[in-house]
Amino acid sequence: MDAIAELFSRKTQEAPPVPLILAPMAGVTDAPFRSLALRYGARLAFSEMVASQAMVRHTPQSLKIVSTLEPESIFAVQIAGSDPAVMAEAARMNEGLGARVIDINMGCPVKKICNNGAGAALLRNESLAGAIVAQVSRAVQVPVTVKIRLGWDHDHKNGLTIARIAEQNGARLVTVHGRTRADMYHGKADWAAIATIKKALSIPVIGNGDVVDPESAREMLEVTGVDGIMIGRGALGRPWIFTQIAHFLANGTTPSPPDLKTRLDLVANHFQAMIQHLGPVVGNRLARKHLAWHTRGLVGGGRFRNAVNHSPDPQTTAGMIETFFREQPDF
Repeated sequence: MDAIAELFSRKTQEAPPVPLILAPMAGVTDAPFRSLALRYGARLAFSEMVASQAMVRHTPQSLKIVSTLEPESIFAVQIAGSDPAVMAEAARMNEGLGARVIDINMGCPVKKICNNGAGAALLRNESLAGAIVAQVSRAVQVPVTVKIRLGWDHDHKNGLTIARIAEQNGARLVTVHGRTRADMYHGKADWAAIATIKKALSIPVIGNGDVVDPESAREMLEVTGVDGIMIGRGALGRPWIFTQIAHFLANGTTPSPPDLKTRLDLVANHFQAMIQHLGPVVGNRLARKHLAWHTRGLVGGGRFRNAVNHSPDPQTTAGMIETFFREQPDF
């Protein structure tokens, strides 16, 4: 069974009717965070976007991005670039490293990426977009997927055309973020536009944008009819969102979030995993944003976040995490 077939196999009655997927997020979905999301019910967790040019040069950062903590049931790597041959070589390299899905980024709105003709800039070059999908699909044996936006801006909404081009050139699945590049992450995702793309394609379509709780997940399914739901910002600091949505879609009820003792263990383990994976200096620095998300809404969270941002080493940070949670009123 290949990875796409496995993704859509519903193994138990308790499983949600569609797979729940962690979105690729630069600087966020490293191996420790993917492991956390998978433990809490995500069926698939994409790597951070890796630049294909950096990948083929074997840069240490690119190789770290596509590394894992432990075998992931479906290891999926997202690549970005604008040269079909380089993208194909990066795809082959990732397949050789164990990737079971190669995703092509056609949605990143960041200026630096778009200025290089990659990410969402490919929405403006339909022939190049098709050539990239075709060449990458020929280069690997594993399924190739594509993540897109609705278009460059509201005057150029060609998401449906791009999705059809992806399908025609070998993509096995398309994920649609319901915003244009111009929208960045503002405004409301256009689920009706996602529904239009879903109806037009014969391959699976994943919906992305504004799913932040079980109710919004159910609403997206009702509005769009998508084959799966991708969650990005809604999982930051709340990896259990996948468990909650899965239970709600399967049973109609929402489990309570973990208690503070469980959250302390979760956060402490996540922090230690980052230190082990990234090293003490980089891990301690990059963990700060995760610790900010993990402590949102808790008493004294602002003071904790300010203090953590000045923590000199992992030992100090670990002690601060322990003290912060144990001093919560309901611990």
